[in-house]
Amino acid sequence: MRVGLTLYGSLDEQSGGFRYDRKLVEGLRAAGDTVELVELPWRAYHRGLLDNGSRSLRQRLDVAVDVMLQDELAHPSLVRTNRTLSYPIVSVVHHLRASEPRRLTPLYRAVERRYLDTVDAAVCNSQTTESVVTDLGVDRTVVAPPAGDRFDPEISHRDIDERAREDPLRIVFVGNITPRKGLDTLVDGVAAADADIALTVVGSPADGDHVEAVRTNVRERGLSDCVSFAGRLSDDELAATLDASHVLAVPSRYEGFGIVYLEGMSYGLPALASRAGGAGDLVTDGETSALVEPDDPAAIARELERFATDRDRLAAMGRAARDRYEAHPDWAETTARVRRLLADVAGTTGVSA
Repeated sequence: MRVGLTLYGSLDEQSGGFRYDRKLVEGLRAAGDTVELVELPWRAYHRGLLDNGSRSLRQRLDVAVDVMLQDELAHPSLVRTNRTLSYPIVSVVHHLRASEPRRLTPLYRAVERRYLDTVDAAVCNSQTTESVVTDLGVDRTVVAPPAGDRFDPEISHRDIDERAREDPLRIVFVGNITPRKGLDTLVDGVAAADADIALTVVGSPADGDHVEAVRTNVRERGLSDCVSFAGRLSDDELAATLDASHVLAVPSRYEGFGIVYLEGMSYGLPALASRAGGAGDLVTDGETSALVEPDDPAAIARELERFATDRDRLAAMGRAARDRYEAHPDWAETTARVRRLLADVAGTTGVSA
């Protein structure tokens, strides 16, 4: 097949969504498909909407493909432009703005509904995302979750058991530091917990005001000795940090999937995650994770205290997390699911899994 992929920014960017797109392109090419990239400049939301009257954008999208994949993140620039395109379109949906509790959520929902009305099908990273997409009117979908094999470490149940006995309880947060990721709530939970805890924050300061507010809260609560900001780490540095941790805590206000939980599980780390969004597709409360409501630092404090005081439970959940990681579909299976949908939408034949 001749496949296109339209996205904002560069395929080489480092977030989980871009890694998904990159691995999908690699898989399609390995299967013999040609993939043409259409990389659009990053836009503020209102500026992206103005792109829909752009002749140059229309010309950039005039490519010879059997089917075009579009990263849904670029939907502001495509919501009207799509109606002028001649090829079938499949949207890759990692995360819908309409799913987040924002001031402008009604606007985002209206625009995303109109965008999804222009596509022929959607690739969804979780069953939760698929449910939201179908509610917005798309009836042709496939759930193709990302694999979490970024590190794929060698770690045994015995390693997990031995690490669980070590003090203090080592918590790691991994993600771009934005309000949606819930670092502020996590810090409040650490402050309220009656336990010896060391929290390492890994991630780029994507929202400067939010980062400064969190740092100020850490100082004012006297947490500077137990909360450290590592910034963005190389893969080797992040791997070492995950290997040395006990729990991965990212209590997001919403996640479409949350590949970081799976990457933590590869190291036998139970997840402390929010019930909002797709995390529940991947982690099981009380078995491989502790799920809390968004914006509930008291619940976070209780779960951290349980991890700190019951190390047998911590070890058991770590073993279960590692086992769940090993049972998760790999990129080959994800790519095969997507290729079957693309072939169906494009009307091509002879595509095998």
